[in-house]
Amino acid sequence: MQRYRAKGAIGDVGKALGLPRDVTDLLSHHMSWSTSDGDAIIERARELHLNLDDRRVRLTLQLAGELINFPRQLGTHPGGFVLTADRLDELVPLMPTAMEDRQIIVWDKDDIDILKFMKVDVLGLGMLGCLRRAFEFIDGHDGRGMDMATIPSEDPETYAMISRADTLGTFQIESRAQMAILPRMKPQTFYDLVVQVAIVRPGPIQGDMVHPYLRRREGLEKPKYPKPELERVLGKTLGVPLFQEQAMQVAIVSAGFTPGEADQLRRAMATFKSTGGVTHFRDKLINGMVANGYQPDFAERTFAQLEGFGSYGFPESHAASFALIAYASSYIKCHHPDVFCAALLNAQPMGFYAPAQIVRDARAHGVEIRPICVNQSRWDCTLEPAGERSHGGRTYRAVQLGLRQVKGLSNQAAVDLILHRTPLYDSIDDVWQRSNLSASALECLAEADAFAALGGDRRSALWQVKGLSGAQLPLFEAANLGRNRPEPESIEPVYELAAMTEGREVVEDYASTGLTLRQHPLTFLRGDLAARGMAGCGDLANLRDGARVRLAGLVLMRQRPGTAKGVMFLTIEDETGIANLIVWKSILEEQRAVVLGASLLGVRGTLQREGEVMHVIVKQLEDLTPELRRIGDAPQSEAAPLRVSSRNFR
Repeated sequence: MQRYRAKGAIGDVGKALGLPRDVTDLLSHHMSWSTSDGDAIIERARELHLNLDDRRVRLTLQLAGELINFPRQLGTHPGGFVLTADRLDELVPLMPTAMEDRQIIVWDKDDIDILKFMKVDVLGLGMLGCLRRAFEFIDGHDGRGMDMATIPSEDPETYAMISRADTLGTFQIESRAQMAILPRMKPQTFYDLVVQVAIVRPGPIQGDMVHPYLRRREGLEKPKYPKPELERVLGKTLGVPLFQEQAMQVAIVSAGFTPGEADQLRRAMATFKSTGGVTHFRDKLINGMVANGYQPDFAERTFAQLEGFGSYGFPESHAASFALIAYASSYIKCHHPDVFCAALLNAQPMGFYAPAQIVRDARAHGVEIRPICVNQSRWDCTLEPAGERSHGGRTYRAVQLGLRQVKGLSNQAAVDLILHRTPLYDSIDDVWQRSNLSASALECLAEADAFAALGGDRRSALWQVKGLSGAQLPLFEAANLGRNRPEPESIEPVYELAAMTEGREVVEDYASTGLTLRQHPLTFLRGDLAARGMAGCGDLANLRDGARVRLAGLVLMRQRPGTAKGVMFLTIEDETGIANLIVWKSILEEQRAVVLGASLLGVRGTLQREGEVMHVIVKQLEDLTPELRRIGDAPQSEAAPLRVSSRNFR
């Protein structure tokens, strides 16, 4: 059963009351996923300076608040199955779906569970597909059979990589929040990874469990166990309840809950439930703990921690399963970065990072990436011999980018191209004659610079393709039946076109493939950025805590978790590295258009660092997106090397 949240409630009520679409869109766009009541909706409307004196606006907000958590429609679990001994339609009502020969149960999944039907949820994870591809690469190239069960356990190099937060692309531990905590947690064992997966969740964060656990793990404070039975339950997590099973045990041993009541508590903490379910157990839990000799303030803190699970709490078995996949993906990344890069690109879309960041990270780990080529690329990315190229004493294969990276190119067009390239193509006309690709497919390949190996650059290739496509007009087709098409020289004279600047090549790379193997875009703006006193993101590592900095970078991601109390987290990137930004609520409200709309951000702020973890606390933002237009026209001479001076830090 799908229930109303703030955005959906505003949209539906506004439509019913005839509110202008732009008003409902404005409200919905700025509404947090975690907004849970009408008061919060009205507060957000005030922040947006909407006219609350308008009767329809006021009524829309009021009714939308009342609709939150109200059933909206039946939701279909894509992999949920109910198993019964007898005919299913004799036990529960069924209804047909839009998919042919597919039916669903009308009852809610919780009702099915209460009636003790056998219900199985089959879930798919993109990382499992990525790991399957990785194991196939390893087996195919090295002849070593590897799977989840045979990956070496407790590998020190893998844990060292994880502790450095070098986890881009891995499972579960690649997010901003995870990367910020990894250098403090420094996982050394598998159970450390289980805790790491479970602790960076809305439940533990809202329950104020993260920092107490980290302080205790770092030896800055000692766990406190008022009674021995509590230590038996919470000892392995340093006195902090991180898992649903622990919450149940705390309720049983400390507050006198029966196993049945503890199971009801667990249900209230189940994933993606509407918040507030745990609150119903407040009096019983606190009174029970006080009656059993616990101090009232300790009982209050314990309930506050358990209440956080009402948003999202993990069972320990779930965390362990995720930790196993996290470890496996990290092991492959650590020991086979070439394999990991190719498999991850072939598994897209998934995860936090775009192919451009995945490729850049692989190159930083010593992996050679080869451009898309009509004579070498298959649909998927492949691994090729890379000669004597090595990194850190290890030799990796080269990753040949696949045709899947070409925007607008269909899988069938790629199949036609590959099937007819024996012998290899020797010209664009040869590709055209033998592959029978459409003009649009040839243009996609030309724009992606896939004809570079045949001589000439992107611009001349596109010019030739445009000329060849003229031969497909009806007049030419009538005169040249079958595959005997006219020679290109008879259609278009040869022109010498001006070569593209490298900056324009980079722009076209991103437009056609979403990544570039040339220089980073900001390389071409570095001279002007340095003149403005803006440092490189990679130079933050050399600064002290509290240093005032000025940076500029492309926005990689924006995150505004419901647990962050209005704070937004951004990650920006330049040619020297990445920087993590913290935008307080006041700055966000003041510069919302810049924060949400800019592709290139200028930042003025203060460096905050704790060990290896670094953030920039934003004081002021500037939208530098218009500067990106200059990249295409920038000559190579403007790609000045980064020179850091005192002007970069003020």
